[in-house]
Amino acid sequence: MEPIQIPDTLGALLLPECTLFPHGALPLHIFEPRYRQMLTEAVEGSCVFCIGTLTTTETADLESCTAPVGTAGLIRASREDHEGRSNLLLHGLCRVRFVEWLGEKPFPYARVRPVKSSPLEKSASGEKTRSLREAVEAILLGLPDELVSEVRKILDRAPEPEVMADAVSQQFVQDSDVRQALLEEQSVSQRISKLVDYLRTVRSEDN
Repeated sequence: MEPIQIPDTLGALLLPECTLFPHGALPLHIFEPRYRQMLTEAVEGSCVFCIGTLTTTETADLESCTAPVGTAGLIRASREDHEGRSNLLLHGLCRVRFVEWLGEKPFPYARVRPVKSSPLEKSASGEKTRSLREAVEAILLGLPDELVSEVRKILDRAPEPEVMADAVSQQFVQDSDVRQALLEEQSVSQRISKLVDYLRTVRSEDN
């Protein structure tokens, strides 16, 4: 997939153990004054900001405490209450690398570059897709029929293995370190392999 066109500089909401994947959705509650300003500027501009993962306690040196890869997201819906706080839904657009943290805003603000994934070779696409679906189907065993049906619809709508892998990662990977590793993995083939291994491990632990 070609990276989506986004601004060269974007605000970033930095959170511990929080990862948004492209094509995923993340509900957020914005209450800190600095992030309220970020949201206001985003709404008045491109309606895009980033989700970044804090690796340690946040410090003034954001490069030292933030994972190098995050996700640019599009504001799908936002509702502000009477105190100025907002509830919103952010839709993941694309992976981004935080190239440089800029100090010109009161909120985290960075120069970003879209991260292009290394695509699967056509000869491997079918096998990778099958292995991922089989791993998901194993996880779905015993779950309510309605949930199983919804997950299968999501998989059926995924136009290619890369999108399917991100959709599955968003829904089924709970371990924050694994989520970040999957986000940072540029090879779609390796990403799917790591995801399948994780799902199989989870399934074996549940049995």
